[in-house]
Amino acid sequence: MGINGIGGISAMIDQTNTSAANSKANALQNSLSGDLKSATDEELMDVCKEFEAYFIEQVMKEVEKTIPKTEEDSTMSQYTDFFKEQMMQDLAAEISDKQSIGLAQQMYEQMKRNYSL
Repeated sequence: MGINGIGGISAMIDQTNTSAANSKANALQNSLSGDLKSATDEELMDVCKEFEAYFIEQVMKEVEKTIPKTEEDSTMSQYTDFFKEQMMQDLAAEISDKQSIGLAQQMYEQMKRNYSL
């Protein structure tokens, strides 16, 4: 794949973002679909927190789509989108870890109750 000016860089950034998002979703899917019966309580809660962070990240992305874009924003958007993606992932993980919206705790309790984990 050659780099053809800004369009080529933009395509590379888009491909990297898509690949990173797919990789994260696949890793989370593997964690959730694994055999959790042998997991410790701490490992189970970690998986629930990972899901909560992923959920928060997706909500933040959808909220960001509602913000009107100006013409000035579009000139640098290819470059800022890459860093914005990483910032949203980090912020979502921090919210889930330190403040929590309660989703991870609810999932944890339901899994313990319903699946006898």
